[in-house]
Amino acid sequence: MFDWKWDFTFEILPRLLLATTNTLLAAGIGYAIALVVGLAFALGQRTSITLLTIAIRECVEFIRSTPLVLQIFFIFYVGPQVGVTLSPWTSGMIAIGLHYASYLSEVYRAGLDSVPKGQWEACKALNLSTRRSYFRIIIPQALPPAIPGMGNYLVGIFKDTPMLSVIGVAELLHTANAVGSETYRFLEPYTLVGIIFLAISLPAAFGLRRFETWTRRTLGVD
Repeated sequence: MFDWKWDFTFEILPRLLLATTNTLLAAGIGYAIALVVGLAFALGQRTSITLLTIAIRECVEFIRSTPLVLQIFFIFYVGPQVGVTLSPWTSGMIAIGLHYASYLSEVYRAGLDSVPKGQWEACKALNLSTRRSYFRIIIPQALPPAIPGMGNYLVGIFKDTPMLSVIGVAELLHTANAVGSETYRFLEPYTLVGIIFLAISLPAAFGLRRFETWTRRTLGVD
C-alpha cells in the first residue's frame, strides 16, 4: 500500500498551487506569442516574394524538426555567447512561443486553404487591399476549421511547460521536484501535479469544444 501522508499533502498543496499560477502564466504567454507569430509565419509563406516564402518555410520546418527542450537550452545558454542574455522566464516564453508558432502556422495554413477561391476573386473585384482581404474576409472564414487544432496546441503548451524546469523556471513540476528533494517524499507532490494537470486540461478541452461550436454558430458556418 502507498504510504500517503495527508498532513504532508496539505502542507505542500499551497506551494504547488502557487507554482500552478506560474505554469498557467507560462502557458498563456507562450500561447499568445504562438498565435501571433504563427499567423505571421502562415501569411509569410503566402507572399509573392519567393525568397521570403522559402526562408519562412524552411525556418518553420527547422523549428518543427528540433526538440523543444533543445530550443530552450539554445536560447538560454547559447544566447549569451552572441550577446543576447535573457532570464529563464523570457527564454522559456520565447522558446515555447516559437516552437508552437511553427505548428500553429500549419493550422492557419490549412484554414486559409479551406476558404473558397471565389472569396479571393470577390476581394479583387471589390478592389480590396491584401490586408483588408485577409483580416475582413479571409481570416474570419479560415478560423472555424482551424479552432480544433489551435485548441489542441493550447493544451499541448500547458503540458509542455514542465520542460521549462530544465533552466530553473519555477513552474509546477520544478516545484514538485524541489519539494521531493527537500523532504525525500515524491509520492504526494508528483501525484498532486498529475491531478492538477488533469483538473485544468480536461475542463479546458471541454471549453474549447464549446468555443468551437459557438464560433461556428456566430459566423454562420454550420
